[in-house]
Amino acid sequence: QLGLPAFREAAAAYMKRRFGVRFDPFTELHPLIGSKEGIAHLAMALLDPGDVAIVPEPGYAVYEGGTVLAGAEPYRYALTPRTGFLLEMEEIPSDVLGRAKLVYLNYPNNPTAAIAPRDYLERTVAFCRKHGIIVAYDNPYCEITFDDHVAPSIFEIAGARDIAVEFHSLSKTFCMTGWRLAWAAGRPELIAALARVKNYVDTGAFLAVQAAGAVVLPQAEALARGYVARFRERRDAMLPVLRAQGFEPETPEATMYVWVPLPEGVASAGFARRALMEVGVVTLAGSGFGAGGEGFFRIALTVGTPRLVEAAERLGKVLAAV
Repeated sequence: QLGLPAFREAAAAYMKRRFGVRFDPFTELHPLIGSKEGIAHLAMALLDPGDVAIVPEPGYAVYEGGTVLAGAEPYRYALTPRTGFLLEMEEIPSDVLGRAKLVYLNYPNNPTAAIAPRDYLERTVAFCRKHGIIVAYDNPYCEITFDDHVAPSIFEIAGARDIAVEFHSLSKTFCMTGWRLAWAAGRPELIAALARVKNYVDTGAFLAVQAAGAVVLPQAEALARGYVARFRERRDAMLPVLRAQGFEPETPEATMYVWVPLPEGVASAGFARRALMEVGVVTLAGSGFGAGGEGFFRIALTVGTPRLVEAAERLGKVLAAV
C-alpha cells in the first residue's frame, strides 16, 4: 500500500501549494484506486453496526453504499434550494446525532453544483468537533470553478484536522476517469485506519498510473485552466437557451454540471425517459441520485457547445409537452 513515493509527494506538494496546508506524504496521505473505493473503505474503517452515517441526498451513491456495506445505518438529509443545497448539521434530529459517527460532504457538489461558503464550513467543523463526528469531505471538483470562486479545502478551516478526511480525485479535473487514481488526506490515526482496511481488500493503484499522476499534479492548476475555460464557454452558451425554453436553472459557480428544476409535479425519471425516447437527449434524472433529487435533472457539460445548445432546444420540446 506504500504505492509510488513520488505520487504521495506530489499530492502533498499540491495540498501545500493550492490550499496552504501541510501533510506528511507517508503518514497523513494515502493513494487510492479512485476516491470511490477510499470513501467506501473509510466507512468500513470507522463504522460499526448500530452507528449512523449522515448521507446527503441527492448525492454520490457510494456514500450510502459504503455505509450499508459497513453494517451501519444511513440517515438521508435532503439537499434542497431552501438551504442552498447545504447539509445543515443543526437540523439533524438529536437521536440521530447520538449515534452518528460520520457525515459525507461534497462541495463543489455533484449533482447540484452548489458551493460551500467558508462560514458554512466553519460552523460545520465546529459542530462535528463538538459531537465527535468525522467528516468525509469529497473534493474532486475543487479546480472546476467559475466567476472568481475558489473552492477551499476543508483543512483551511481551524480544527478540521481533528475530524476530517479529504478526498481528491484526478478523474474529473484531469480527464482521468477510468484510470482510477485519487488520494485521501487526514490526521495519521484516520489515514492509518483507512490503510488497515485497504491492506486486506486491494493492492493499490497501478504504479504506472501513479507515475502519471506524479507528473500531472505539479502542473495541476495550469492544466485545469484549459478545461475550466471550455466548461465555462459551454455553460454560458447553454444557460440562455435553456431559459428561453422555459427552464429556470441557477448559474453554477463550479463543477461541469447544470442542475435544472422541473415544474412542480413533473417526475424526473419520466422527463428523462421522454427526453431520450422522443428527442434523443440523454439527461440524468434527479431521482437517480436518491429521492432527495426528485424534481430536477442533471446536464453534464462534457460535450461540445453546439451539441449542448441543440440539446437545450430539444429539451424545450419535451417541457412544452408535459
